[in-house]
Amino acid sequence: MKVPVKDKSYKVLFLVFHGFSEHNGISKKIWGQINGLKSNGVDVQLCYYTVERNGSRVWKIGDEILRDFGRGPIAKIRKRIDYRAISEYVRKNKFQLIYIRSDHNANPFTLNMVKKMRLSGAKVLLEIPTYPYDQEYVTLRMRLELAIDRLYRKKLAKQLNAFVTFSDVRTIFGQRAIPISNGIDFSAIPVRKPQEGAEKRTIHLLGVAEIHYWHGFDRLVRGLGIYKQSHPDCQIIFHLVGQFTGERERSSILEPIAQFNLQKHVVLHGPLWGEELDAIFNLANFAIGSLGRHRSGIQVIKTLKNREYAARGIPFIYSESDADFDSKPYVLKASPDESAIDITKILEFLKKEKFDPSCIRNSILDLSWAEQMNKVLQAI
Repeated sequence: MKVPVKDKSYKVLFLVFHGFSEHNGISKKIWGQINGLKSNGVDVQLCYYTVERNGSRVWKIGDEILRDFGRGPIAKIRKRIDYRAISEYVRKNKFQLIYIRSDHNANPFTLNMVKKMRLSGAKVLLEIPTYPYDQEYVTLRMRLELAIDRLYRKKLAKQLNAFVTFSDVRTIFGQRAIPISNGIDFSAIPVRKPQEGAEKRTIHLLGVAEIHYWHGFDRLVRGLGIYKQSHPDCQIIFHLVGQFTGERERSSILEPIAQFNLQKHVVLHGPLWGEELDAIFNLANFAIGSLGRHRSGIQVIKTLKNREYAARGIPFIYSESDADFDSKPYVLKASPDESAIDITKILEFLKKEKFDPSCIRNSILDLSWAEQMNKVLQAI
């Protein structure tokens, strides 16, 4: 069905199983998607789970509480199994489309919720942010949680109208998949302004992420250590911005720093945002995308990080396949393996050509969230 542009009678409920943080990349993405839907003229309401300041676990529609489970261990259980308030809200408000962001939580309760949504006349889409995702579950507890999802996800898939994916697959768990790209909210990302004449001899590399093992930043650190052994006077600094998600991630970076004596060449900034983040981008010459997606069994993915770097107007490196960027002149591809990154190749790449930030940004204007969410609306 073609969705009329600028038709407020077409109602969409955007459902998220978690809360929001002002500077979190996932939160920014969701708001970008919602604004993208609104740019296509439809009426969008956001439904999400969060914990209030007083400790109450609640489902909210916008700023209004839809269901308050209270506090304590019983409330923590109920929020995982009781979706009746959401199903009833969908029935009463006659939504045409329910867009759900998957939390890998297929189970009897989410299955029943989707069945009721379909009975109300709504179409239901389920976005899987990263597919496949089984390899991301590494601990015993995580694998036990995944076991429930694996038991019910094909049953859930049958109840959906389609999945939404950022991969190239056309079916997921036997159900049709709508492939789109991760989009950009250009209004929220300023183009970088390189610092002319500032420490021209020093090359600044930049990685920005909530740091997971599959980002593979350790490959860059090891490569920098190897390069320093043959170039002891090199003036290269790797700025790593973001929070480590676990001890494995922390040790994978700290150990090669100690091994190669890179304390002056790797700066761990922690999370930055606003003007501080803008300043780091203005200082940087080159950005580091994901270098370890193969660690979670993923070869093809359209990451938010690549798009943010391009929107900032900075050349960058990554190792996965991303059709939106693989052939761009400002992209350097790394092999999807465990080899250390060859720093010489980065330096030669930067020496070969000067990249204008505005030109890089303008090359991806078709990747706005408005364009990507329009693809979803036109595909259902």
